[in-house]
Amino acid sequence: MSKTSQQNTSTDASGASVIHTQAHSSGLQQVPQLVPVSPGGGGKAVPPSKQGKKNSFVDRNSDEYRQRRERNNMAVKKSRLKSKQKAQDTLQRVNQLKEENERLEAKIKLLTKELSVLKDLFLEHAHNFADNVQPVSTETTTTNPENSGQ
Repeated sequence: MSKTSQQNTSTDASGASVIHTQAHSSGLQQVPQLVPVSPGGGGKAVPPSKQGKKNSFVDRNSDEYRQRRERNNMAVKKSRLKSKQKAQDTLQRVNQLKEENERLEAKIKLLTKELSVLKDLFLEHAHNFADNVQPVSTETTTTNPENSGQ
């Protein structure tokens, strides 16, 4: 079964373009699109959340403007301090991990040497033990001198 769809574009009362899509005879669906309102196509698309807001002149001497700037400046300072602190924490963690890595590598070296010494000692002992032990035959049995006297 193939999907077929048909699109028609129209403009609603606010000037935003709306695409009507018909798919599988399910009827028309309205899908809002961000399309420039000007016919030349050179304008910016305006999202629906900002369509109602007007570009108004902001008085830079007003109390509201100064309060907004102060809040923004404080937020910027806070953000920069937080970023700086995070970078310092990361650097500190890197240094801790480097130290731990060096300590663990030294421990690996020490344990590798210890393993080598113990392995050599074991092999030497096993070789000496093999030289001193006579093969035991199954025909001869040993008697315990303590049990023979009773």
